[in-house]
Amino acid sequence: MNYRLSLAVLMVTFASCNSPEQPKEIAIGPTAPKIENGVLTPEVLWSFGRLGEKVISPNGTTIAYTISYYSIERNKSNSDLFVMDTDGSNKKQLTLTSAHEFNPAWVNDHEIAYISTEGETAQIWTINTDGSNSQKISSFESDINGFQISPKGDKVLFIGEVKIDKTTADIYPDLPKASGTMIDDLMYRHWDSWEDGLYSHIFVADFANGKVSNATDVMPNEPYDSPMKPFGGMEEISWTPDGKGIAYTCKKLVGKEYAFSTNSDIYLYNTESKEVKNLTEGMVGYDKSPVFSPDGSKMAWLSMERAGFEADKDRLFVLDIATGQKTYMTPNFDHSVSSIQWSSDGNLMYMIAGVNASYQIYKMDFATKVIMPVTQGKHDYHSVSIAGNLLIGDKVTITKPAEIYSIDPSNGSETEISFINKDILDQLTMPTVEQRWVKSTDGKLVHCWVILPPNFDKTKKYPALLYCEGGPQSAVSQFWSYRWNFSIMASNGYVVVAPSRRGTLTFGQAWTDQISKDHGGQEMKDLLCSIDEVSKEPWVDKEHLGAVGASYGGQTIFWLAGNHNKRFKAFIAHCGVFNSEMEYLTTEEMFFDNWENGGAPWETNNKVAMHSYAQSPHKFSRNWDTPILVIHGGKDFRIPYTQGMAAFNTAQMLGIPSKFLFFPDENHWVLKPQNGILWQREFKGWLDKWLKDK
Repeated sequence: MNYRLSLAVLMVTFASCNSPEQPKEIAIGPTAPKIENGVLTPEVLWSFGRLGEKVISPNGTTIAYTISYYSIERNKSNSDLFVMDTDGSNKKQLTLTSAHEFNPAWVNDHEIAYISTEGETAQIWTINTDGSNSQKISSFESDINGFQISPKGDKVLFIGEVKIDKTTADIYPDLPKASGTMIDDLMYRHWDSWEDGLYSHIFVADFANGKVSNATDVMPNEPYDSPMKPFGGMEEISWTPDGKGIAYTCKKLVGKEYAFSTNSDIYLYNTESKEVKNLTEGMVGYDKSPVFSPDGSKMAWLSMERAGFEADKDRLFVLDIATGQKTYMTPNFDHSVSSIQWSSDGNLMYMIAGVNASYQIYKMDFATKVIMPVTQGKHDYHSVSIAGNLLIGDKVTITKPAEIYSIDPSNGSETEISFINKDILDQLTMPTVEQRWVKSTDGKLVHCWVILPPNFDKTKKYPALLYCEGGPQSAVSQFWSYRWNFSIMASNGYVVVAPSRRGTLTFGQAWTDQISKDHGGQEMKDLLCSIDEVSKEPWVDKEHLGAVGASYGGQTIFWLAGNHNKRFKAFIAHCGVFNSEMEYLTTEEMFFDNWENGGAPWETNNKVAMHSYAQSPHKFSRNWDTPILVIHGGKDFRIPYTQGMAAFNTAQMLGIPSKFLFFPDENHWVLKPQNGILWQREFKGWLDKWLKDK
């Protein structure tokens, strides 16, 4: 693989990015981690290159993609831009800087635009596919966080933050050093940041003679974000094929209304008249991800039906632009879809859907609405793109990080083409993954992944871990994670049991719905039945069982700690809810807790809500009798870190062996390399201490 630039190209890149006087920070690239006995360790885990975006050239023959590499020593990462042919040949690295290059977009078959953080602000750059002529083409006053080139190539839309609300310094200019913030409405902080008066807006600009100019705010003076925070991206925005319109996703609400609502809509902005039209008015759930048919006559998008429920089915809808008729395309397909793509003739749609604990590529005949799988197997596809007669997708498994594959849409045959981490993977002995179905207390079958340690010996006994999924509505699929990584858990010498308990995705909406307003109910029975069944195996040491989980999985751990009947000898809870009443009062997206619990804790006549709060984990803490490690991030505003403090303090006061691992600079995730390795070491150390014989 050619992941190194020639000296000549490097000099062109560096000369175009920096003056000669500036010291150069060395770019981070692939490393050769020390691997002993084929064992996956935290250091090896952080040595993997991480695939970012991928886009197909207009002629369908070349893929531009990004890879991020991490330096443990420097505690940071950078991402670079690569190209290869759709058969995996002619790999070439186009950038090699200590900055982040992302959001690649094809200008033509031989030139790529992208965003680089090289310099004081993130701006749009272009580069030729041979690595030459790298140059900055935009000069927006602040960071550009995403962009798309119009179909005709004469305009660019991009997103950047603009100041709308007044700050303390604006109100009291004679107090420029005052740190106080005056708050008079809800949603004053979100995910991991406090509201600062800035909003993400879409701008449309001219693109000519290699420059982006004459930018116009599509949402002037509007106190709303597009894409939606915290996780929305460029998939929420789309050009019309004629380049005269921009469809964008936005939740045009503020304060308390915003905090209690999931009612986003798709708006169409006319670049000539500057008029805006709401295309999904009256649809009360999330509406997002607009994609236009090749001829521009139709728009497909994803829509949730129920207001206030973020885990409702993502339904595929199609709008006839001329008549305004909306058609529900997936009423007979009981699963959410994503990454929707029109075929070039508009007769087919390709998409990703999760079914039975894996995510596959599907295709739908537009005329008949018949949906058929293209791929099958134990893997998760994240996205799909069309490249001539091929499909290009990126997928992971429990034992392998993301790589790019080409797929034959006629028979689903797959060919790996990127091989980003082949050198490392070839040196590792990875676990074995099995699946089984376990009967729960109500007779229904629960899907379980059972991950066996490398070099598994069925004549030996292994301690086992029950993995408790978060969400509570998310999938226990073939996912690859850099924290909750089943392969590294198994490589530490544990059997891992990962059930798709009630509430998880990929088993139909009814299965998903069953956890709402019943926390501490059937899903706990599903989990306990799963670990009990697998523990019957002669190779499981049922006297040394642990349970681990994050987010709702952390809440599950806190609940199990008071209700496990001495099954477990160790617990680990990451960013979990301990006191659901306090959680309701301190979280930010109020619609979530309001839906899940069925109401507020003061609604004493609301039987549903009172049932929910009666199952709050702290209500059962008097029964705690098992060592517990509690982990939390100081910038987690979804589940404030005081929840973790409360659980740890409770364990300490009860005399339970316990430890609190606190990351003041992390949010709901753990994103920094050295923090990630610390997390893995403490995770393993805690389990080894209580679950392995000395």
